[in-house]
Amino acid sequence: MIATDAAPKAIGPYSQAIRSAGLLFLAGQIPLDPATMQIVEGDIARQTERVLENVKAILTAAGSSLDRVVKTTVFLKDMNEFATMNEVYGRYFPQNPPARSTVEAARLPRDAKIEIEVVALA
Repeated sequence: MIATDAAPKAIGPYSQAIRSAGLLFLAGQIPLDPATMQIVEGDIARQTERVLENVKAILTAAGSSLDRVVKTTVFLKDMNEFATMNEVYGRYFPQNPPARSTVEAARLPRDAKIEIEVVALA
């Protein structure tokens, strides 16, 4: 089990991340500020940044990094916000981006605009 105070604490019976067979499986991250455990205010760009900063913190705690991510799944509340999310996402994965699936979800935890789950090399 991987856990860090630099990312939001689990808000249910799950781990921030699990290491198995040389891989890291991160729980889906929503745009919670780890200090306040509240959704950050702002548009999809701000929420995407917060999610990816949370992901980065968990990967760092596990001894990995964003450049070791092999697969992401992005859940968007509104697919019309894809282009803005994609622009921010691209800044975090500038070279050799991971495989990705993106789907629109009717509702995300705490009514977030975005959630991202990640699989990375340990």
